[in-house]
Amino acid sequence: MSEPTRRERARAATDREIRQQARTLLVNEGPDAVTLRAIARQLGITAPALYRYYSSREDLVHHVRMDICADLADDLNADLADIPDTDTVAQVLTICRGFRRWALAHPREFTMVFAYPSGRQPELHSDPFGQIFLSVAGSVLITKQFTPPDDRIPDFMLADLELFRSELLTTIAETGVEVPSDILSIGTAYMVLQFWIRLYGQVALEVFGHMRWAMHDTSALFEVELAAFVDELR
Repeated sequence: MSEPTRRERARAATDREIRQQARTLLVNEGPDAVTLRAIARQLGITAPALYRYYSSREDLVHHVRMDICADLADDLNADLADIPDTDTVAQVLTICRGFRRWALAHPREFTMVFAYPSGRQPELHSDPFGQIFLSVAGSVLITKQFTPPDDRIPDFMLADLELFRSELLTTIAETGVEVPSDILSIGTAYMVLQFWIRLYGQVALEVFGHMRWAMHDTSALFEVELAAFVDELR
């Protein structure tokens, strides 16, 4: 592969600067502050010049979201480094605790990635964080070989869950974990979806301060919910 030219290096450096300024605006002022005009003003260039790098604000925000997901994935990989590959329960606990810790420490980044309503949203099965989540999920499924019944699933969900199951099989395989299709049934896909809803739901409620009216020690509640799920894995 040939070395990048001076012009290509300069373009890459400007691109990194644009994304870094977007992250700074996000952290300091919130998602709505991330606009092409504001970024251009901070960089001392014109807003139209940014269109040489991104086709729209939505395009830029999508790339910033993916950068954030990559940073979260790096944090979780560091957490997982000391966990034996065979201890899948410990891996699940580590990822859940790490996700919650990161979200509470980075509420505006969490908002941009997981709660901001406009634009293309990173999907759990395709972003760097989601790939770690699903890789561990795949290892758990192989180790535990759950067989949740399919007949408890409402009929109206079957078509969506079949598509979700297919995407899970493909994405988990891309992480290097091969899960046999008979292990990852529609019922198992439903279980994975329910677990993500439970994890995301509590973390989001904490990040946005919506549990204070009922519970002061949300850390203890999180551990109780986590223990309840882990009991299902044993």
